[in-house]
Amino acid sequence: MTQTPDQAPGGYHPGEKDSGIVKPKGTSRIPAHQGIRTLSMDERKPRWMKVRSPGGRNYRRLKRLMRSQSLHTVCEEAGCPNIGECWEAGTATFMILGDVCTRACKYCAVAHGMPTELDEDEPRRVAETVRAMELEHVVITSVNRDELPDGGAGIYAETIRQIRALQPGCSVEVLIPDFKGDEAALAVVVEARPEILGHNLETTERLHPQVRPGGRYWRSISFLGAAKRLDPTILTKTGIILGMGEEEPGIRQAMGDLREAGVDILTLGQYLRPSEGHIPVARWVSPDEFRQWKEVGEGEFGFRHVESGALVRSSYHAKEQAREVTAGSPGTIQEVMEADIPAPAEVVGPLPGLVQLQMGRPGSD
Repeated sequence: MTQTPDQAPGGYHPGEKDSGIVKPKGTSRIPAHQGIRTLSMDERKPRWMKVRSPGGRNYRRLKRLMRSQSLHTVCEEAGCPNIGECWEAGTATFMILGDVCTRACKYCAVAHGMPTELDEDEPRRVAETVRAMELEHVVITSVNRDELPDGGAGIYAETIRQIRALQPGCSVEVLIPDFKGDEAALAVVVEARPEILGHNLETTERLHPQVRPGGRYWRSISFLGAAKRLDPTILTKTGIILGMGEEEPGIRQAMGDLREAGVDILTLGQYLRPSEGHIPVARWVSPDEFRQWKEVGEGEFGFRHVESGALVRSSYHAKEQAREVTAGSPGTIQEVMEADIPAPAEVVGPLPGLVQLQMGRPGSD
């Protein structure tokens, strides 16, 4: 059932969504961009950001298959630049729990609003599509469903089980929300034993409350640490988007914090602005800088693997990572932090959505 988007001025509210009422994203201005020149949407992209438009035979076949099963892919919803390459290779990232997210991250192309349904038959259809595609590795991600008691963890677990039953030998990677810090929900997913458990940090601590007001920096980091404690054999993974206004010290801090949580795999990619309702690009990150960050992440901080490049997204080369990377030990951060602290978007104050309570690592002076 298609709902009419709220007609509030500004923001980003794509129509044609069948699982919720879509609302605007809100303002595209953030304090971190004050005093710097950001890039307008009509400015020419650098040559290394150019990609060929998708349209090959396998791409068209997979698109028809997704539509026939009423499934969503983050490849399409988030406007991934690698969609042509990945779909032609017969791989895709399924987005479960609908196509309307309860959070309004300032960089994300996925629609924001209030979901109106929960499709409990979705795991079966995903698994049947994985079998039809004869996939060797599949990535499952989702919108945030903060209105659900378990955040959708049960649907994740059932999707993993259904894929295991219908396509034995297919490795499964999940890219989960933070479930508002609910370790019981995390355990439900971990106990289904995906090969890779991912949760994206997205940005540095300074920018986090401004661009990701529905989450918390230390909650995300510690959630990954808790996953590694629950199952030390699991590969843990996260992603950071560069070009939103972060600075070198913040990137290094994030790498160090993630390694304290025992995170194995890090992806680094370039931010692309989905619409005028999202924050603008602060800078284009050069291929040389991406190569340098890979060296820093692996050589200085000890990540088992860093996938770093302008067009890299969290599921890029995911099959190779599942086959070639081995899990490291749990880190020193193993307990969920900030589960009981409101996210900035939940705080009522003079700057709603921009206030981060208790900045800095919980428990530190």
